Amino acid sequence: MSAATLIYDGECPFCSRYARYVRLRRALGDLRLIDARRGGPEIDWVRDKGLDINAGMVLRIGGEFYHGAACLNRLALMSSRSDTFNSVNVFLFKHPQLARFAYPLLRMGRNATLKVLGRPPLSA
Repeated sequence: MSAATLIYDGECPFCSRYARYVRLRRALGDLRLIDARRGGPEIDWVRDKGLDINAGMVLRIGGEFYHGAACLNRLALMSSRSDTFNSVNVFLFKHPQLARFAYPLLRMGRNATLKVLGRPPLSA
């Protein structure tokens, strides 16, 4: 399997920590972490697909893109249970329905935190 790429908001404390702590099963290869605020060709992939990074992280595996709740669900399904964080991640988000329910709440928390910290949304 080709390496997976996770594109996230590097100025969001929640997104950054999540990206740093998520661990994929070794058989799946490495997870490349891309801070969307730094730009680059990966951000062009996101824009070309019509995805809004402000509305959710993006996971690319080969030619497939997963955005927002689908990204969270896919990462949970691919995660190891190597530590408490990853075990809780798998437990909470392995079910697509729960990920779809929780993601808007997580995004609201992200947006409120960015506003309090005085950090602007990512440019489109």
